Amino acid sequence: MAGGVRKKSPGSPSPVWGKLHTLWQDKHLVLFKTEYTLLVVSVLWFLEVGINVWVIQKVAYTEIDWKAYMDEVEGVINGTYDYTQLKGDTGPLVYPAGFVYIFTALYYITSRGVNIRLGQYIFAVFYLITLLLVFRIYYRTKKVPPYVFFFVCCASYRIHSIFVLRLFNDPVAMMLLFGAMNLFMDGYWTMGCGLYSLAVSVKMNVLLFAPGLLFLLLSEFGLIRTIPKLSLCAGIQLFLGLPFLLENPIGYVSRAFDLGRQFMFKWTVNWRFLPEWLFLNRYFHLLLLSAHLLTLLLFAFRRWKRPRESIFELLKEPGKRKIPAQKNTIVLVLFTSNFVGMCFSRSLHYQFYVWYFHTLPYLLWSGGVKKLAHLLRVLILGLIELSWNTYPSTNSSSAALHVCHFIILLCLWLAPPLPSAPTETRQQTPNKDKRH
Repeated sequence: MAGGVRKKSPGSPSPVWGKLHTLWQDKHLVLFKTEYTLLVVSVLWFLEVGINVWVIQKVAYTEIDWKAYMDEVEGVINGTYDYTQLKGDTGPLVYPAGFVYIFTALYYITSRGVNIRLGQYIFAVFYLITLLLVFRIYYRTKKVPPYVFFFVCCASYRIHSIFVLRLFNDPVAMMLLFGAMNLFMDGYWTMGCGLYSLAVSVKMNVLLFAPGLLFLLLSEFGLIRTIPKLSLCAGIQLFLGLPFLLENPIGYVSRAFDLGRQFMFKWTVNWRFLPEWLFLNRYFHLLLLSAHLLTLLLFAFRRWKRPRESIFELLKEPGKRKIPAQKNTIVLVLFTSNFVGMCFSRSLHYQFYVWYFHTLPYLLWSGGVKKLAHLLRVLILGLIELSWNTYPSTNSSSAALHVCHFIILLCLWLAPPLPSAPTETRQQTPNKDKRH
């Protein structure tokens, strides 16, 4: 040794070579071992760049809502702030103010909505950003074997269609939602709540995550420190909607957040096997809402909270009752909250698939049925994909979708409750929000 520096022996392998050697030895396990998640998703993400370009260039664009979106925001640009007067080819404007601002920007970028091809490439960027955010969640949680990620991206025709061939607003909302989830996992709860509220302002389907988010906020901060974060979410909605609220507050709220909106039977994916009169029946809608709320309460009381911990403990100071929420807990609670809403939805249209598509593998591999083989899980994913790709929907496709939903929900219910916090950690200082 000279000068305190150890010379590397000529025969010792470099760290890079060692990793490559290990990778070669484990090549048959790369698709099954979660430690190779980063490698697999990186390859798939770059493949998706080419796939999106190919789809845009080779598959015909289909006009559904884009022109209506452009007509709606053009009305705002021309000075109309009364939501009851804003409409497009497919009907009145029924999305919150965040939608208006984002699609106004797209209106100008795409030459008043005329440059469809540019819009498709913008949505391809949205798709790739969404995929990065989703892959980061799966990489951080290491819950799902890497081979499943092929089904999360490359294998779904419907999802590519929703993003780059239809240009719906649903993908924009979900991109913001997954961004908020990444912030929650990193401990940036205030910033995450802000981004979550922005997602709600694009489309209110994101409210399906709200019960799970409220549970997590109470778990992490207790009632008193949760109130400012809820106030932030509400404040953002008020700020974005202010021009429209000043013009016609009742018109804005009733249109942008219309919870009683009636859906058309011909577009339903999930209730095709029902007679149309029952599908439209208000008592049936109330039954679904009751089942939705009851299921959420059961999961909150029996699966999300830890054993021997009262649900009312959530209102107390967090440091006196439990350890901070873990990454898997955050993801599982939010994904389950949204999935329960999908199961009991009054109607699901084809573009709604993106509301839960990227969450399905996580939910399937989080279930409590250990004997549910990999092949069966993949089969369930395939049946769900087939149901969403059957157009028009049939009695069989709708029934198959409900059967798959029931199996996933049952597996989630049979999963063991969250473990109790060790006694010695109960008095630890709670995980503080990195951005108050």
